[in-house]
Amino acid sequence: MPISLLATIAAVVVILDQWLKQYIQAHMLPGMSIPVIDGIFHITYVLNPGAAFGILENQRVFFIVIALFMLGLAFYFFKHIPKKFMLMRLGLSLLAGGAIGNVIDRVQTGYVIDFLDFRIWPVFNLADMAIVTGVGCVIYTLVFMSFPTEDQESSR
Repeated sequence: MPISLLATIAAVVVILDQWLKQYIQAHMLPGMSIPVIDGIFHITYVLNPGAAFGILENQRVFFIVIALFMLGLAFYFFKHIPKKFMLMRLGLSLLAGGAIGNVIDRVQTGYVIDFLDFRIWPVFNLADMAIVTGVGCVIYTLVFMSFPTEDQESSR
């Protein structure tokens, strides 16, 4: 998977995430909820000042710095990931796109705009889905893919 395709995936995540959030802001008021499947799935406009589950509320600078640091690490290590680990590359692209989407929110408003509400889980957004999926891809690769050992590397 070439780097340009992975950059495109990250860009698509950012564009979709920001478009959805702008749509929600333009058509709803904070706290407003619209049932899609009553009692199961709602579109609920929430301004989240913290991280997942609202932890570390109002730590805007902390979250921006951490996200930018993690993005820097992802971009640095991306070029070192062997091409055969496409799932890990995809995961980092999704993670980067999601992180950028949420950083844009934090820089612009100090909050992350959440709107997907399944009623049994805290309200979240597309960027959060990309981050979780990306982390899942990375973890899956680390756990189930074989990496060369030092002995294998030195015998080449």
